[in-house]
Amino acid sequence: MRRAIYPGTFDPVTLGHLDIVKRGLEIFPELVIGIAENPRKKPLFSIEERKEMFIESLKEIGINGRVKVKTFNSLLVEFAKQEEAIAIIRGIRIISDMDHEFTMASINRKLYPEIETVFLMPSDDYAYLSSSVVRELAFYGGDVEQFVTPFVKQKLLEKMGRKD
Repeated sequence: MRRAIYPGTFDPVTLGHLDIVKRGLEIFPELVIGIAENPRKKPLFSIEERKEMFIESLKEIGINGRVKVKTFNSLLVEFAKQEEAIAIIRGIRIISDMDHEFTMASINRKLYPEIETVFLMPSDDYAYLSSSVVRELAFYGGDVEQFVTPFVKQKLLEKMGRKD
């Protein structure tokens, strides 16, 4: 099976992430969303909450099957080996992403020569969008509806102690 991993912290999952999932499914018959524990980033949501939000968001946009959502707390290449993936999908929003992503792709290839990294650009609607922007908007009471699914919006409001 030509399976790819789409890793990230997804704190929270955005419509930009979901756009990359759709694009990835045009290339690969199966995707594994790898939600990284990564406590260094001090996520707003627990890993279980992030997994639930991704699963529910996939349902909300009509993606069922072909995508599995899993968590991991290891090197990405170890997770990729465990999942028997042939590729790692990375979204590139802006040119500054490329420097970091190119470095990581090179290191991953050194550690696991059988893996390829596939860079995908989101649609223009999401080229500027990041989880950190969504978190900041939500923190200051901004409307995040155009950036996340309804389920994620509700979870953000709950986390911020707000009601819709």
